[in-house]
Formats: sequence, C-alpha cells, structure tokens
Amino acid sequence: MANPLSPKLLLRGFEIFVGISLVGYVAVLFYGDNLPAFLHGLTQLHWGWVLVGLALASMDWIGGGLRIWVVARELHPNPPLKGMLLAGGMSAWAAYLTPLQSGAAPMMIYTMRRYGVSVPVGMTTALVTFIATILFFGIAGPLAIFLGAGQSLGSKGDLMGLSLYDLFLGTLGVFATIGILLVVVVVFPQVARNGIHRLAVWVGRRSRRVEARLEKLLVGIDEAHVSVAKFNTPRGWLSLFWATLLSGPSHANKLLAGYVALRVIGIEAHFVDVLLVQTLIAFLLYFAPTPGASGIAEVLSAVVMTAYVPAAMTPLYTLAWRTILSYFTIAFGFLVFSHWVRQGIKGLEELGDVPAPAAAGPAHSG
Repeated sequence: MANPLSPKLLLRGFEIFVGISLVGYVAVLFYGDNLPAFLHGLTQLHWGWVLVGLALASMDWIGGGLRIWVVARELHPNPPLKGMLLAGGMSAWAAYLTPLQSGAAPMMIYTMRRYGVSVPVGMTTALVTFIATILFFGIAGPLAIFLGAGQSLGSKGDLMGLSLYDLFLGTLGVFATIGILLVVVVVFPQVARNGIHRLAVWVGRRSRRVEARLEKLLVGIDEAHVSVAKFNTPRGWLSLFWATLLSGPSHANKLLAGYVALRVIGIEAHFVDVLLVQTLIAFLLYFAPTPGASGIAEVLSAVVMTAYVPAAMTPLYTLAWRTILSYFTIAFGFLVFSHWVRQGIKGLEELGDVPAPAAAGPAHSG
C-alpha cells in the first residue's frame, strides 16, 4: 500500500487539489455570471475580517493541538506542547491533500513521533480524539436544535424539495448513527466481532478477497478496544471530557469560516443559522473522494449558501471561504513539511499500514 505521507504523493495531492479546485471555482464564476462585480468586490474586502479569518485558521493548529495534548499526556510523560500543536495543524494539512482525509491520522502520529511520542500512543490518541469529535457533534447538534437554533433555516433553501433545516437534521441523524455504531464497536467489540465474523463466513463462500478484508477489520476492532481499555481510567475519562470540549475550538475554523467569509465580503447574517449550515456542509463533505473535497466543496458551498449570498457575490464568497478554510493551513503546512524534508524524513515507512480514523472528524473536510 502506498504511504499517504510520501512527499511525492502529498505533492501530487496538492496538484490535484489545486487543479480540481480551479475547475470548481471556474464553474462558480460562470454561475455568478458577473465578472465586473467580482473584480469590484476584490477592492471592497473588509480586511479586518480577513485578519479574523487568519486567526480562525490558526485553530487548526492551536485548538487541534491542545486537544491532542490533553489526550496524549495521559499516555505519555510530558508530551511537548509545541509538538502537539504541530501535530494538530499538520494533521489538518494532510487531510486537505489526501482523498477521504486518509493522511490525517498518519500525519498526526508521525508528527507526534518526531517529538518523542511512540506510534502506539499516537494511534490511541488519534482514536480518542476521533471519539471526542463524535461526542462533540453528537451533543452540540441536538442541543442546538433543542434550544431552537436554526428554525429559520426551515424557510431557506430548496434542494430536492428539502429546506436547509431538513438537510441539517438528516445529516445529523446519519452522523449520530455512525457515532452509535462506533461506540458499540469500541465498547462492545465482541458483539461487532461476532457479527462481522458471521458476515465474513457468508461472504467467504463467494469471495475470498472480501473475506480477507473483513478478517482484517476484526483485528482492527480488537486493537481499537485494547487502545481504549488502556485509556479507561478516571484521569483518562476526564481527559476525554476536556478533549470533547476542546473539539469546539479544534473545529472552529470549519464551523465559522462561512460566517467570517460573509463578513469579509460585507454580508451580515444570523450567526447560529450560518453555523448550522456550515456544519451541514462539513457533514456532506466528510466522505468526499477528492483531496480536500476539491471541486465538490466549491460547488456544494455555492449551492447551499444561495440563501445568504447573491449569485454575483458567490465567486468572491467562495474564494474567501476556501482561503480561511484551507489555503492558510495548506500554505503554512507546506513550510513546515518542506523544512522537515530538508532535515530528512525518517520513519514514514512505519506508518504505511497505520489505520486512519478521521481523527479530526468531519471538520477536516473542506
């Protein structure tokens, strides 16, 4: 299996990201159908909000790194805060450059390893931060709905006959289902193991290749359970609590980029409604097959945000949104990785078969 952290593959991922994004952005420009308005808008940007966007992009590093640090310190003596901050940001960087975010967890683990944290501890940290993401969205989403947030979305949007509020509820339901399945697999591995074993036996009569893959999945379930069992202490559960809270700032860039991008181009909107819409977009892009959801993100965002952005302003909004969401992190991440390459990349071959839970959760799509 090709290593997702190979410099050549990451460079190719960047090229694919840029190429497909340009195609998607050209489609958005055609949709806006008003090049003079776009060019004029570039001269009217609110630069104070651009700086806010730059600060928001840093939460890929600060929020994500603090979350990794509070988890790793329960498994490793005094993990260096600087290294954990870099692990958070570089994980997001690799997620943007690899299909299905496949490079996120290996890059997190590799960065932690560069700062003295072992690979097994890194793998457990990746899994626990993923669980924290599930808990955060599983609690925050229903709580926001219970408190009445986003009701005005019911009158906005008409995608296949559904309002934005309908789409948000639907994607939240899918995400909650994934979360429940994850909890069952991790907490009750024997139940999942028995079910998959029966499936493997049934499928094995028809396809040995699929049977072999299912058997590997059984091993992964057992390893996940062992990892969480090591973390199953009062201090471990307390750190999971803090990691869940820190999932807010860790994902702030993905959840707030839309609102800040609106303010960059001079549009005011209801903060919570835009927050829920951005959560919807993050969910829908979570399994996008292209690096950084390139192409798909530009078009999807343009379609969903029509409730807030006039067609003529959509290209400018999309540019501001993408810059805050990913371009800042990609640029800084390349500076860090190129420095590592000059120093000498060692140990990447050990991560070729590392399982890649979506350690940053759906917010690493973008």
